[in-house]
Amino acid sequence: MAGALAIKSKSRGRRSGGAYRPMAEINVTPFVDVMLVLLIVFMVAAPLLTAGVPVDLPQSDAQAISDEDNKPIEITVTKENKIFIGETEVRDGNLINLLSAMTEGNEERRIYIRGDQALPYGKVMAVIGTVNGAGFKKVALISEAQ
Repeated sequence: MAGALAIKSKSRGRRSGGAYRPMAEINVTPFVDVMLVLLIVFMVAAPLLTAGVPVDLPQSDAQAISDEDNKPIEITVTKENKIFIGETEVRDGNLINLLSAMTEGNEERRIYIRGDQALPYGKVMAVIGTVNGAGFKKVALISEAQ
């Protein structure tokens, strides 16, 4: 019986005579796999996080506006003369009602207007005049830096 134990202990291949020794190495392969998957997810998701309707903004030498308000409202006027608040299309004559509901009567809320450079000057000014005529004081145009 003693010979059987010796054979069994030799067949295990332990260096220390059969005593258990913890492994001192960390397997980083699963960690690297998870990191690569997260990298791919963020690379795919990052372009989708840009907000707004795509327009071709004009260029100007104006200084950037400081973000004193946490979330300004963006009004976009496309070259097809469609008006959007954020990514929601606004039907004719409903712009001021939606702005008033979004700002909850706060006329000091900052409003950014993004107008395509192919638009006539009068169309953008009509939107600015409508917003300003409704009592909103902080209205600004957005352009691309040169």
